[in-house]
Amino acid sequence: MFDAYKVRDDFPNLSRMIEGKRNTYLDTAASAQKPLSVLERIREAYLEEYANVHRGSYWLSEKATESYENARKIVTKFLNAKSDKEIVFTRNATESINLVAATYGAQNLRPGDEVLLSVAEHHANLVTWQQWCQKTGAKIKYFDLAENGAFNLEKFTNALNEKTKIVSVTAMSNVLGTIFPIKKICEEAHKIGAVVLVDACQYAVHKKIDVRDFDCDFLAFSGHKVYGPTGIGVLYGKYDLLQSMPPYQFGGDMIENVSYEKTTFAQPPARFEAGTPAIVQAVGLGAALQYVMQFDFSEIEVYEKELTKYATEQMLNVPELKILGTAEEKGGVFSFALGNIHPQDLAFVLGKEGVAIRTGHFCAEPIVNKLGYHSLARASLGIYSVKEDIDIFIKALYKAKEFFK
Repeated sequence: MFDAYKVRDDFPNLSRMIEGKRNTYLDTAASAQKPLSVLERIREAYLEEYANVHRGSYWLSEKATESYENARKIVTKFLNAKSDKEIVFTRNATESINLVAATYGAQNLRPGDEVLLSVAEHHANLVTWQQWCQKTGAKIKYFDLAENGAFNLEKFTNALNEKTKIVSVTAMSNVLGTIFPIKKICEEAHKIGAVVLVDACQYAVHKKIDVRDFDCDFLAFSGHKVYGPTGIGVLYGKYDLLQSMPPYQFGGDMIENVSYEKTTFAQPPARFEAGTPAIVQAVGLGAALQYVMQFDFSEIEVYEKELTKYATEQMLNVPELKILGTAEEKGGVFSFALGNIHPQDLAFVLGKEGVAIRTGHFCAEPIVNKLGYHSLARASLGIYSVKEDIDIFIKALYKAKEFFK
């Protein structure tokens, strides 16, 4: 049975006092806290085995290379990919999406083609395809969600047509919390010959990923959201697609041969990892995924579903509070407005109570505006979140209401 209280002991930052109060961290959707095992692995990598990778024939370099490539194997297992050759390390999920757009997109999109997105996409997905559609002459098409923010299969399938070449969607909205049926999306997209890119940044924190079951063509996620370090991201791609794509950047360690006249490039994934990579960050990501994989994801899902239900019920009991996104298939992300209190003012008062939330449009301005707001507040859960976090959060909301009365 999953025990979030025991898990909390693994995260040193959660035992800190904030403003003299218990640290009530409800901003995992922005960036997750790190378990001690990850911090210790990063420290060990710098102290005991640091050198550049893939280049040296001495012990430190060989050890660093082994640890770096082992992290790739761990990611392969985490995603249930066929091969570690399908795993590209990037700086973050944003770079992963940009890599696909600047290579596969630039190579395959033509004037009149369509890239299909949901209305709830993060800027990393929306802006990237917006720019590449402008460069290639393709067009972005958006499909809407249900009124409560739920995924609507009919709206999605109606938006698909013979012009659709790429479907690029979030697996879980960072604003609405809505969980998208990725396997069904891939099935429908493949019927008309489109490839599917999945932004799994939020999904990876809460639910098990299986790229072979999804049958997605590409998938991206960031290390810092899944209890790992910043500065490291992952792009999964089916190998035949990666092999067909040109390099994204140019430099050392991604080449096969170089002369003054021409260059030939290495096979994936090395082709897409130009220059010195984020060595220690990758090792830290491997440690984070090993930490997460010790748990049964089905048990995490059951626990978080109960906690999400509890949080929703408690929030809706607060007068004048409105939650944006109430789909039945929803993860632990709660974007909300509280009467006429500005989200930034609300966050300030909550911060003084030791409660960390996010405010703004969460790098998803179009959907926030579509909902009728310029700015919202957002609370979000992680595997270390417990009922006491929700109770303290609710008390802080009442205190803010009283303060701004």
